[in-house]
Amino acid sequence: MTKTKQFKLFRSRKRHALFVVMMLYPVFFFAQTKYTISGVVKDVANGETLLGATVVLKGTSIGSTTNEYGFYSISAPEGNYTLTISYIGFTTFEKTVNLNSNQNLNVEIKEDAAVLDEVIITAEESKKVDLRTPQMSVAKLSINEIKKIPVVLGEVDLIKSIQLLPGVANAGEGASGFNVRGGAEDQNLILLDEAIIYNASHLFGFFSVFNADAIKDVKLYKGGIPARFGGRASSVLDIRQKDGNNKEFKLTGGIGAISSRLAAEAPMFKDKGSFLMAGRAAYANIFLALANESSRAGFYDLNLKTNYEIDEKNKLYLSGYLGNDNFNLGGIFSNSYGNLSGNLRWNHIFNNKLFSNASLIYSRYNYNLEIPIEGIDWKSDINNYNMRYDFGYYASDKLKFDFGVNGIYYNFNPGNLKPLNANSGVNPKKLDDKFALEAGVYTSLEHKISDKLTAQYGLRFSYFNRLGNQTLNNYANNLPVVYNEELGIYERTEPISNTNYGKGKSIATFNNLEPRFALSYQLNEKSSFKASYNRIAQYLHLISNTTSATPLDIWAPSGKFLKPQIANQYAVGYFRNFKDNMLSIEAEAYFKTIDNRVDYINGAELIAQNTIETEILIGEARAYGLEFLLRKNKGNFTGWVSYTLSKSQQRTPGGAAGGLGVNNGKWYNSNWDRTHDFSFTGSYKLNEKWQFGANMVFQTGRPVTYPNGKFLYNGLSVATYSDRNADRLPAYHRLDLSATLTPRKNIDRKWQGEWVFGIYNAYNRMNAASISFGQNQETGASEATRTSIFGIIPSVTYNFKF
Repeated sequence: MTKTKQFKLFRSRKRHALFVVMMLYPVFFFAQTKYTISGVVKDVANGETLLGATVVLKGTSIGSTTNEYGFYSISAPEGNYTLTISYIGFTTFEKTVNLNSNQNLNVEIKEDAAVLDEVIITAEESKKVDLRTPQMSVAKLSINEIKKIPVVLGEVDLIKSIQLLPGVANAGEGASGFNVRGGAEDQNLILLDEAIIYNASHLFGFFSVFNADAIKDVKLYKGGIPARFGGRASSVLDIRQKDGNNKEFKLTGGIGAISSRLAAEAPMFKDKGSFLMAGRAAYANIFLALANESSRAGFYDLNLKTNYEIDEKNKLYLSGYLGNDNFNLGGIFSNSYGNLSGNLRWNHIFNNKLFSNASLIYSRYNYNLEIPIEGIDWKSDINNYNMRYDFGYYASDKLKFDFGVNGIYYNFNPGNLKPLNANSGVNPKKLDDKFALEAGVYTSLEHKISDKLTAQYGLRFSYFNRLGNQTLNNYANNLPVVYNEELGIYERTEPISNTNYGKGKSIATFNNLEPRFALSYQLNEKSSFKASYNRIAQYLHLISNTTSATPLDIWAPSGKFLKPQIANQYAVGYFRNFKDNMLSIEAEAYFKTIDNRVDYINGAELIAQNTIETEILIGEARAYGLEFLLRKNKGNFTGWVSYTLSKSQQRTPGGAAGGLGVNNGKWYNSNWDRTHDFSFTGSYKLNEKWQFGANMVFQTGRPVTYPNGKFLYNGLSVATYSDRNADRLPAYHRLDLSATLTPRKNIDRKWQGEWVFGIYNAYNRMNAASISFGQNQETGASEATRTSIFGIIPSVTYNFKF
């Protein structure tokens, strides 16, 4: 190489090196002059960590929110700032900080206004819409709000409360189940301290399993679901229990018409930890006995939680839940069902930017049924073991990463039938146990592109392996169901052989990429526009052709004949705060599709069915709608108006099985379609002594299938039916009222109590839970019978705290 060429090469390399240095100089410059302030935000009264608190540097666009454990981290150039922390229902905290090094600042905020040294606290309660973050389609209620809402029999009910928000409908009168944006009930992932809850109801849906005295935070994701969640197609209900008061011993509880509750919390481990123990029990047996009924009904549940702070960077949590229902109908039959869950968690702060949480989780749902007349003893259960490790990395004021892994091992016992006694004619039958492994790895990034534009990108990879230790049938052409052209019905196919899958062998595997995306554009200081997309794979199916979940419903994993449900949801929304954040408006539109949705042939036999593939067809579903929420956030009168206009449909063609499928392969209304859903919720504080509340609800009637004619066959009257779900029940509506009396003498006493008087369904509307059709035995005429569960129900509850 000549000297000239060497010189040119050297000069070229020098220019490239200089260019790289110039490009990286701003990065090095800012990296050297930026510092991080991090810490944990707590309630000063009890030491509870506050999740979702907003932490910002006043006068800048730099800020963040606390995670599920109250941790925050923000980075900014060197300088003097005012750190501002705000949280729903709490006063706004402000403190001057000199950011000339990395700092740790743990903050405790409270509800009462005060001035402490350089800390300035202003009393400004606000539930304004968060305009900056791209997170949308989230329904969040504080426990204080939930406790103000009138409910049946005076029992505070978390799930019935979220049904008053747009996009959320009840599963039927008296049911604690719910449907989100036209989705089925099994498409909701319900988590209590990260543990899966499969049945969230007590007393067949009259109450939910969540004791409000033990709950700290409630958040329902209807769309734009973060990448850390997976496994359900429609929503995630994320419920967090209280940690327990680490300041002093506290006792709360209540005595109601049908149940009572008691919760105790206190510091322990020499103030390095705390515990919570909350119990609740129903005594419906008393009222049944007074009515000379031999039937018995009741439930109990127990919430436990404790934590221990090893040091400033390590903390352990142990939480659990146990609940059970018992019902006996005059000795004709009896059943019990319940949930059990536990979670051991380890929080670790690596540094002021990296936070982690590792969890070992167990949950179980069991169901038992006894019918003495038939000599039947039936037992079933689901067990799952879950491990997860989640990280949060606060890279800068513009970038925040979340990433992690999780794995769940499932053991399904669909049913074990045994003779109840020696006189029983029942033959023992054990349905095949089913086993599966579900795993996921995810990452997401919140990226502040500019002062107005923020994006959130997420990607989840999910894997599902249906495991063996089971013998499965093989069918001709792999079709468990075929259409009989001559009879015009679907028939079960006889197996031609079977295959034994040994323990641990794979029956079927599935994997899916699940992208998530959300975008927020702040139009001005008062309004913003948001959009989101998420794709989710659901590998479990609730095998039930009832309109709402029952304890006997069977969960089944995807496998040889059941493919995972795949949901795609698109949403856009407009959000605005006005009148100094006194009022806020949220308006959203969504469109959702679901592939591989299970449907049922006419006359499907689902109970004690070992070959469920012979009872089902596979179709698709779609849902779309508009949601509107107007909230009043300040003043003596607070509340909201909610309205949803929506459509939820399903289509099931015959496919390879032949025939036209369900309803001639056309789109038809799903069981949970509600065209109009309106609710009003309000709370008025008259004075320190009296507070009043009201709910008003109106919903389009649930779709049903009515008979449209009849004919005689061998002297019997046989009904013919319209297309599936072509009719509807009458519209559902009711008004609930409540009044809370707080005696003035309680103000300065440690023991404080209040009386809550309520009227559920104030004008005694007899809403139809169902309408059945039959033949009058005397006249032979056809007749319809309406079944209603609740009329007007007054209640009184005494709540106390010490």
